[in-house]
Amino acid sequence: MQAHTSSYYADSVNDQQQYPVLQGEHQCDVCVVGAGFSGLSSALHLAEQGYNVIVLESARVGFGATGRNGGQIVNSYSRDVDTIRQRYDSATADQLCAMIFEGGDIIRERIQRYDIQCAHVEGGVFAALNAKQMAELEAQKRNWEALGNNQLELLDRNGIRAAVGADCYLGGLLDRRGGHLHPLNLALGEARAVVLNGGQIFEQSAVTRIDKGAQPVVHTAQGQVRARQVILAGNAYLDPKLAPSLGRKAFPCGTQVIATEPLPQDLADELLPQNYCVEDCNYLLDYYRLTEDRRLLFGGGVVYGAREPESVEALIRPKMEKVFPMLAGVGIDYAWTGNFLLTYSRMPQFGRIDDNLYYLQGYSGHGVTCTHLAGRLVAEAIGGKPERFDAFASLRHLAFPGGRHLQVPFTALGAAYYNLRDKLAL
Repeated sequence: MQAHTSSYYADSVNDQQQYPVLQGEHQCDVCVVGAGFSGLSSALHLAEQGYNVIVLESARVGFGATGRNGGQIVNSYSRDVDTIRQRYDSATADQLCAMIFEGGDIIRERIQRYDIQCAHVEGGVFAALNAKQMAELEAQKRNWEALGNNQLELLDRNGIRAAVGADCYLGGLLDRRGGHLHPLNLALGEARAVVLNGGQIFEQSAVTRIDKGAQPVVHTAQGQVRARQVILAGNAYLDPKLAPSLGRKAFPCGTQVIATEPLPQDLADELLPQNYCVEDCNYLLDYYRLTEDRRLLFGGGVVYGAREPESVEALIRPKMEKVFPMLAGVGIDYAWTGNFLLTYSRMPQFGRIDDNLYYLQGYSGHGVTCTHLAGRLVAEAIGGKPERFDAFASLRHLAFPGGRHLQVPFTALGAAYYNLRDKLAL
């Protein structure tokens, strides 16, 4: 039986609900494999529309990246407007760009509609470490405003200092349509909403195989589900044997997070006076925020291939203390790692393996918001309106060079190159 990884989130859940193990034979309209944000968003959108939905989770609701991430609502994808418009034809680019704020809007709507208690706070800051990054934020503001986001504010050195108690930033961009929350509590609230709308969730029910056909049959150790449609939403935690072709164009990476002991109110106010979340603009970025009980939750770095580092604290504490020297020696109560799925293009991968077998994966570090968009789009496609889903499904995704055995060294080499460019402000 798999429990949640030891983390601040797992120790501060406000819902201890456990769902049964799948046993026996079941039938439904749509079977969703994975109870993270992708699966829960898909299931909830479909259940609200009257579909009979069953969700199968190999461990616990929110076990994977959903329950381990930094908890930041960051708009857009891992590639933003400028890259999208350069890379894709104008019609496709227009469709993709029109959706870049929708994931965050869905999250806020879910929180309000279902009264989900997940410590939601509005406002997120992108922090620039040099003039090149500041110029990129200025362009980002223009691009996002052209797409309808009128809640943006450029911050000069004084402005960023008023938002972040650190001396390392030149300026920044405040997005009031961003924000932060407790992601595991959000997921648990969404799971309750799925059930409220007639859906079923089964935990500790790992899928062992899928028999394809007009009505696919999804098997677990103790049961099976016959469905009209199946959605693979396991992302970095999906069993590779269920869809081997998906692993060739994406691979799992680990990111690390620490949470300090609860901080005195005056120190918490010094670090983040306006309680915004922050991420810097480096390729291998740092991100941080305050929790509801005044811990600093700080993440960063990437371990390629999703290997467990010997010490998460040893990797992340120096980053935290570089930004906030006043935290030198502060107690670290939690340290954990979680996997996300990286794609070569850094764009999410949505598509179909068969007409009735959908997949959602590869958010490349932007999963909190984009997963919620993904669930809406796949529900639209199943409901007979595939146009927006197909805007993503039409994207070409290249395999990583060198095959699976060379994915890790090649990607690490590329990351080292971009990290050097960050340091040299190139």
